[in-house]
Amino acid sequence: QVQLVESGGGLVQAGGSLRLSCAASGRAFSTATMGWFRQAPGNEREFVAAISWSGGSTSYADSVKGRFAISRDNAKSTVYLQMNSLAPEDTAVYYCAARRGDYSGRSLRGPYDYWGQGTQVTVSS
Repeated sequence: QVQLVESGGGLVQAGGSLRLSCAASGRAFSTATMGWFRQAPGNEREFVAAISWSGGSTSYADSVKGRFAISRDNAKSTVYLQMNSLAPEDTAVYYCAARRGDYSGRSLRGPYDYWGQGTQVTVSS
């Protein structure tokens, strides 16, 4: 079992930055692939970024490539999403997710086994 708690969301102006954190509890984190997803009002949840257990493999949605960076600290059981150059279209609830096992490439995109409650990110124009 993995429990996930996101933090770091908030209101930011366009062009600004935020760093989301996801604290995980449970032994499974040490061998889990981690991801970030988001869901805007009226839209389906979409993939944002993911990282392998070792951190050696990452994947990003085209819409965030070059602006967002995912990282993890396995000693702290925490995964991060650094978001730069934020735009109003980045406004959404951001969810942290965990997938049992170590994956890379296309498999980083899911499916995922555990989900956090989400944290709101609002970007004003």
